[in-house]
Amino acid sequence: MEIKILGTGCARCKMLEKITREVVSQNGFEVDIVRVENISDIMKYGVMSTPALVVNEKVEIKGRVPSADEIKQVLLKAME
Repeated sequence: MEIKILGTGCARCKMLEKITREVVSQNGFEVDIVRVENISDIMKYGVMSTPALVVNEKVEIKGRVPSADEIKQVLLKAME
């Protein structure tokens, strides 16, 4: 599974990455996490408000920092 964190490096973007990495680590998920900071690349996903969480090329969450539990649920659903 591939996870992309879309954001230009703002505090909220860094928080999303931190929480996502914690969820992955705590649950032993086998994933690759990539940061996408280039605004042109971010816009290719149709995201106008960052941060955003992309799982397997699907935008799952955008414009806010979700809870750790919400991220976990998104990742579990993507593994089904």
